[in-house]
Amino acid sequence: MNDEHGIREDILSELTTIAPEVEPDDIRDDALLRDQVDLDSMDWLNFLVRIHKRLHVDIPEADYKLLRTLGDIVDYVEKHGKP
Repeated sequence: MNDEHGIREDILSELTTIAPEVEPDDIRDDALLRDQVDLDSMDWLNFLVRIHKRLHVDIPEADYKLLRTLGDIVDYVEKHGKP
């Protein structure tokens, strides 16, 4: 699996695909991601699906509430991703 920096970059790449106006350098790891980026619920779902496809990590709907910050998502992918 990618190292943490690589995972973070992959996640940000998918985020900017969904929201091209986002400046990756402006995203903080510890702030609520949806407060930093204006994503509606459909965009958020598409973002999580893209993470699943790119990083080969299953994200059950029950875990969506755990993914609040960029740091949360990076940690989740590191813990649940497939090598």
